[in-house]
Amino acid sequence: MIMKANIVIVGGGVSGCAIAYNLAKKGVKDIIVLDKSYLTSGATGRCGAGVRQQWGTEMNCRIAKASIEFFEGANEELQYDGDIEFKQEGYLLVASTEKENKQFEKNVELQNKVGIDSRKITLEEAKEIVPYLNTEKLIGAAFCPTDGHLNPFLLTDAYFKAAKRLGVKFYMNQEVTDIEVIDGKVNKVITNDFEIETDVVVNAAGGYSKDVGEMVGVDIPVFSENHEILVTEPIEKTQGPMVMSFSLNIYCQQTPHGSFIMGRGDKEKTPGYNIESTWKFLDRMADTVVGLLPPIGNLRVVRQWGGLYNITPDKQPIYGKCEVEGFYLAVGFSGHGFMFAPMTGLLIAEQILGEENTIDISKLSIDRFKKGELYLEPSVV
Repeated sequence: MIMKANIVIVGGGVSGCAIAYNLAKKGVKDIIVLDKSYLTSGATGRCGAGVRQQWGTEMNCRIAKASIEFFEGANEELQYDGDIEFKQEGYLLVASTEKENKQFEKNVELQNKVGIDSRKITLEEAKEIVPYLNTEKLIGAAFCPTDGHLNPFLLTDAYFKAAKRLGVKFYMNQEVTDIEVIDGKVNKVITNDFEIETDVVVNAAGGYSKDVGEMVGVDIPVFSENHEILVTEPIEKTQGPMVMSFSLNIYCQQTPHGSFIMGRGDKEKTPGYNIESTWKFLDRMADTVVGLLPPIGNLRVVRQWGGLYNITPDKQPIYGKCEVEGFYLAVGFSGHGFMFAPMTGLLIAEQILGEENTIDISKLSIDRFKKGELYLEPSVV
């Protein structure tokens, strides 16, 4: 079967749905979203669900700030029949090394410059925010009260329903097996069941974005890596903000439903598509969280899982055009695609339509790697 579409989006996660919604809102017709499994089956449904503005590069700060502002009114903007469960109680970042503490000072200065309400705080102030925080091995802290947590499944559902109301078509269980390029231009998308003639394809395939790029002959400088997360039994509310330390390699947040969700990276991981979860992760996470937030040691773990970070050399996303005409990139979020989704959707839609971008994202094009114009994001777990 041969179909036709103005735009085909590869990836049914929150980024793909947000891009589809923004395009449809701007009046674009005949948009198709494809996913090889189901909505949120990839990185979106496996993320830690935190959203923060406390970054160390200006681009990440600006994108995150604008996304947070969207989350604050997302239920109304998307006319959602539910609630995305946005809990805005902050991120408490704690430093266990002098290097990290000095980075916080630089980060806060940058964040304040772009209008983010973050501040450097003392350990005494940190304990006022989270009383059971163990500060014995800590040096300093930073806090932003407007950071927070929201439900990735419900946010994606809100975008999905809003896009469908505007005429976007979604096809699940449709794996893209090839993308036809003729004379340097996108021509056709081929799935396991049908073909779609189109002039525009958006690569929002998350952990599998490099594979999709290879289909059109574009070598995207990303790799995928498994990052693990666990969730505990729910208890009464005891912690407001996310507690995070880059040097201790941990983030830990209590969800609106009472469970604690926490994760960490692993430098020993081999790049690839493995998303299993391990005893090593559980052991190291338990040791770290009990040392930093002792009462959490009394909780039972309900489940644990792995998910893919799609990582760039500078830990910032790749947005926009590439050398193949009609092929657009929304990839390489390095574990933070969920929290950037509102602006990803808007910025990619603007680029496709030739509009001036709300935020100048020229520094995030794929060309930066050829030019060597990279600005490393230092604040990543």
